[in-house]
Amino acid sequence: MYVDGFVVPVPEKNLKAYQTMSRKAGKVWRDHGALQYVEAVGDDLENKFGASFPKTIKVKNGETVVFSFIVFKSRAHRDQVNKKVMADPRLNKMMKPDEPMPFEMKRMLYGGFKYIVNA
Repeated sequence: MYVDGFVVPVPEKNLKAYQTMSRKAGKVWRDHGALQYVEAVGDDLENKFGASFPKTIKVKNGETVVFSFIVFKSRAHRDQVNKKVMADPRLNKMMKPDEPMPFEMKRMLYGGFKYIVNA
């Protein structure tokens, strides 16, 4: 199994727009073969151990953190699915260059991860 993971700072005022965009994006990924698409908003982010998400991603006043992941069969499957997703007109329609995104793309953390435990 393989996971693409994201951590995104989202202005709280944009959370509904982000959620709407995410629902549409999730449908596109699932339609092209992703096994699971999850977007979760921060609820308990302050901790006394390790680095917190808000501190690490440098959350500004009025922002929250969204933690997201997409599950695939393998890295090769992820690459196949993402290639189809990036060519899908539904996704391109959401990424209008003349309209701002509901979050700052350059502050998004992203990476691909292979499972080492799946309990």
